[in-house]
Amino acid sequence: MRLSSFLALFRPALPLILGLSLGCSLSLLMVSWTQGDTDDSCRDELGNGRLFLGRGDAQRGSRDGAGDEDFQPRIVPYHKDPNKPHKKVLRTRYIHTELGIRERLLVGVLSSRATLNTLAVAVNRTVAHHFHRTFFFTGLRSPKVPHGMTVIAHGDDRPVWLMYETVRHLHQHYGSDYDWFFLAQDDTYMQADRLSELVGHLSAGQDLYMGRAEEFIGGEEKARYCHGGYGYLLSRSLLARLQPHLDTCRNDILSVRPDEWLGRCIIDYLGLSCVEVHQEMTYRYFELGKNADPEREDSMQFKNAFTVHPVSEPNLMYRLHKRFSQIELEWTYQQIQQLQMQISNLSDLTPEGKAGVTWPIGINHPFKPKTRFEVINWEYFTEEHIYSCVDSSPKCEIRGADRADVNAVLEIAVERLNERYQPQLRFRKRRLLNGYRRFDPTRGMEYMLDLALEAYTQKGHSQVIIKRVNLLRPLSAVEIIPMPYVTEATRVQVILPVTAQDQDYVSNFLDMYVMNTLDTHDNVLLTFLFIYDPFDAQRVSQTDVFAGIKAMIGEVEKRYGDVKIPWISVKTEVPSQVKLMDIISKKHPVDTLFFLSSVWTEINADFLNRCRMNAISNWQVFFPIHFQEYSPAVVYRDQQPSAASSSFASESLRDGHFDRHVFDEACFYNADYMTARTKMAADILDNEELLESMDVYDIFVRYSGLHVFRAVEPALIQKYVRRACNPRFSEDIYHRCVLSNLEGLGSRSHLAMALFEQEQANST
Repeated sequence: MRLSSFLALFRPALPLILGLSLGCSLSLLMVSWTQGDTDDSCRDELGNGRLFLGRGDAQRGSRDGAGDEDFQPRIVPYHKDPNKPHKKVLRTRYIHTELGIRERLLVGVLSSRATLNTLAVAVNRTVAHHFHRTFFFTGLRSPKVPHGMTVIAHGDDRPVWLMYETVRHLHQHYGSDYDWFFLAQDDTYMQADRLSELVGHLSAGQDLYMGRAEEFIGGEEKARYCHGGYGYLLSRSLLARLQPHLDTCRNDILSVRPDEWLGRCIIDYLGLSCVEVHQEMTYRYFELGKNADPEREDSMQFKNAFTVHPVSEPNLMYRLHKRFSQIELEWTYQQIQQLQMQISNLSDLTPEGKAGVTWPIGINHPFKPKTRFEVINWEYFTEEHIYSCVDSSPKCEIRGADRADVNAVLEIAVERLNERYQPQLRFRKRRLLNGYRRFDPTRGMEYMLDLALEAYTQKGHSQVIIKRVNLLRPLSAVEIIPMPYVTEATRVQVILPVTAQDQDYVSNFLDMYVMNTLDTHDNVLLTFLFIYDPFDAQRVSQTDVFAGIKAMIGEVEKRYGDVKIPWISVKTEVPSQVKLMDIISKKHPVDTLFFLSSVWTEINADFLNRCRMNAISNWQVFFPIHFQEYSPAVVYRDQQPSAASSSFASESLRDGHFDRHVFDEACFYNADYMTARTKMAADILDNEELLESMDVYDIFVRYSGLHVFRAVEPALIQKYVRRACNPRFSEDIYHRCVLSNLEGLGSRSHLAMALFEQEQANST
């Protein structure tokens, strides 16, 4: 895998960090020791001007507050009744279900038919993906529901009725799954991370009704309700206690405002009023002016707000999101500087002293190899070429993600140099002399650049200088991508297309199939697909070209009495992979897991399990890259490999390569294939030859919308074979077949040695 592709798997939340070759590498984010009047230089308040108290204050607040009994352990004795029969204990699939662990926060957005496709879409695009679940509740559903949103229509546009149905729906369907429920209108901007942080500091076992407290109309009583425009937080226990009274509140409480109706219901039947402060946590909000500009809002009330209201149009919602993202980014940089200063100050107390501080401060030490085989190689590059290529070429043009990466690094290097030395000096890049990079899995992507720079002074003088800079793109937030539940017990349906030219390889395929699946009782079925050309199909009654294979199948079925290996006969001039799968797909249930194989494949249990794990229904399809052995005539020439070298080769996959040009093997579910083919139907009407120009891989890439997982598979090994490339296929498929044959002959060293020996033989 390319290093740039590997880097894309991570989300670098930190920018590139720059160091200069001035005796030692210095990070621009490092803050040196500062002397001041403070008694303790390490006690900097990272949360100064932020949302919450410090960690010690928060812990102290939780100790002093109510609800300590929620955290007291309780011993439940177990008494087995000898008079009752023993029952088998059924365990849950997930441990959090058995332990009663719930998700923290569910968000409900109250919308309407008029604003569902405008403001509600803006809410969904800005903050909805930061919450675990977000639902949009409306009275009447719009004719066109926005894509990617969970919309629940209650069938009535009356505001109070919408509130009643929303609260009842949340308790009925999600009351036991979440600790907190946050309700807001679609004209409210929400700061998702701060709301999630807020509920993380609150005790989930208490009744809480939290938001912006408002007086009722008349203002005669002390009780307050939470204003719906700024959102409000409801605890799970409060929702459970409120549910029996919802019908009574709907019939007895008259109100035009839904938030006021809910507040009155909670006050009358639960005796709870809306609060803005609870357990020393403050609910912060900001009221936006009529013609306010988010870029010019600089007050602490705005910067610390959880919600902003009212948001009159979608464009304003996006501008608010941009502004708050900038605020969070600035605060993150301040945190980094303060933490780096603390690390630097504390390093004096360590045995290594200042010398033990790594560059950049706070980043892991570079990886130290224990043997020469663990040394991480540096890649050399220039602005036009890179000298470490995928195909083992010594030099190739830099393009795509690699070019974008190099351009970004050069731009940031010059930018950081100017930030450091201005106004005394100003730099402009002339060219890159040398560039080196390597990916350190403990730190990130490291760069070392030799730059030819033109330096300008304040008086206008200039001089070309050469400067070496070090940069690091650190790995900061490695994400664990959630995947649907899969199991290794799924039945795999192996599909094996066979042409008349492939008959010689079927015997070895059957032997491996019997040994690795039938003898081990693996949950695998095999179906043969015999492909007759028109000439052989006419003579099938007299001479069947596949008679020998059918006899071998009969012997296997006779040896294993409970095994049936069906076959399907197809007549076609061009054996298109898509046409063949159309026939197979109609003869199997939609939940069938297919493994589309080839006669050169050696099936084994390791690969079949990875096929089950990597092919996920309605989520992902798997196209493995098999390991192709080189031609023995080129690799060994007149020498036969010894038994020792053969066993070593089987363990380390020596004398071969992963064939990236072949897409014959695939694992996918029948339902996913049928869905993709349905989307393709409209294009076939305009171009009937489309089926012959595409393979199954193209179908999934263009029409499925699923994850197409393409990865090397060391357990899928094929012996060398020269494939017959059909010129009637598309130019792309034919070209890939030719490249596969050429690259499968041998490595560069093998081919060079063969040419050298041939030249020596010709010269003598």
